[in-house]
Amino acid sequence: MFGENPIHILLIEDEEYDVRRVMNTLQPLGGRVVIRDIVSDGNAALDLIRAGKDRYDIVIMDFQISGGLMGEQLIREIRKLDASLQIIVITKMTINITDFEFASGLMKAGAFWYCTKYPVDIEEHIYQPTDFILSIFNAYEKRLLEHEQVRSKRKFARTIENILAGKQLLGASPAMEELRREIAKCAESGAQVLVTGPSGTGKELVAQNIHYTSQRRFENFVPVNCGSLPHELIESELFGYEKGAFTGANVRKLGLFEVANHGTLFLDEISELPLQAQVKLLRVIQEGEIEKIGRTEKIKVDVRIIAATNTDLEREVQIGRFREDLFYRMNVLHVLAPALCEHREDIPALIDHFMKTLSMEANRATPVIAPDAERVLVQHDWPGNVRELRNVLQRLLFDSEGVIGVPQVERALGRRPQAPSAEGGFSVTLDDGSIVSWRQMERTVREKYFRFVRTHSATNADAAKKLGLAPPNYHRMCKELGIK
Repeated sequence: MFGENPIHILLIEDEEYDVRRVMNTLQPLGGRVVIRDIVSDGNAALDLIRAGKDRYDIVIMDFQISGGLMGEQLIREIRKLDASLQIIVITKMTINITDFEFASGLMKAGAFWYCTKYPVDIEEHIYQPTDFILSIFNAYEKRLLEHEQVRSKRKFARTIENILAGKQLLGASPAMEELRREIAKCAESGAQVLVTGPSGTGKELVAQNIHYTSQRRFENFVPVNCGSLPHELIESELFGYEKGAFTGANVRKLGLFEVANHGTLFLDEISELPLQAQVKLLRVIQEGEIEKIGRTEKIKVDVRIIAATNTDLEREVQIGRFREDLFYRMNVLHVLAPALCEHREDIPALIDHFMKTLSMEANRATPVIAPDAERVLVQHDWPGNVRELRNVLQRLLFDSEGVIGVPQVERALGRRPQAPSAEGGFSVTLDDGSIVSWRQMERTVREKYFRFVRTHSATNADAAKKLGLAPPNYHRMCKELGIK
């Protein structure tokens, strides 16, 4: 049942009579259980365990032995050396009594099981053979399970390390060092977090770093963009529904809060949540329960919420578009993702990282960027921040060959002039130095126009309405253009 390997025993017993009785009890197993070593005092046992890692699977020990170190103290010392080493205690102390406190003390110290020695006139067995042998096999099974848990945790830990390696916050500027310190503080706490900052500064990346360095790192990180959810579907997406809850509900649907249970739910663009959904979100935060559509009983959930927005939530509260009580509930811990123009010294490192990554993904040679071209990139204002930088570098990678110079960078950045006119409208100015492919110009016009409309709109939902787009389509197109 446990494979071909024998179960190795360390026997701690100072009476030869009882050593013989243990050996007699195990003899019928025919080598399936092997007493590897026998010692008569606790210190000698600890020395053997230190010297041979994984040499023993189970310790069978007399509760009272010579040498001073014995009983619960010895159990605790053994467990310090090897927490998966299972300990079975044999004792004369409970021959005539049923001492629950004694048993409880053994279990708290770390013993797996204990039994009472037979009186000395019973020579064949230390204890009832069936129970004693079963306890050994059960203890061995527990050791195997604990070993597997340790291996699984190590595997998970390596997975988390790999995830974090791909979620690096690049840069050594004071602004980025401060951001890392704030992330570390949030990771130590279990409180709600509000991440703010301009579009494209990596707010989701900040949330991922908080989650994967927190106590919840082995649980799910569930991101949801509140601006991309149709208002009529927000409740079913967040809280789910039962089969038959409404017409078309043919199967039970887990809500995102259930998927994120014990983990982290990342609510991006939380300012886009309608007021009705804000009320229900506040109730979940306060009570730790969700109300599922079609279910009368509430469901307990343990979810940490990290929210993000690029809007001024305090202003949204003042004008009545965001609940004040929800704002204070979410703004327990606050992290500000800095705009790229506030830490320009990190741009060369970002350029190097993105160019290598993008080139590898595209299976192309990494191009060289001339120093004067890099200076143009560093001096750019980057209204779309890191996301815009990545998109521009991707464009340069496919539009350029060999060395990337100033003309190529200017075409990717500044040769797409499009700005509000003196009357506050929208205009396009061209010259012979700005001639590019139609596809690139089309993308440029869309990008600038989307920015213009968003600047003159109260919310993303308002901008989508002005453009005649459904919110999910607006969100998708903005993401493709690098402006969300």
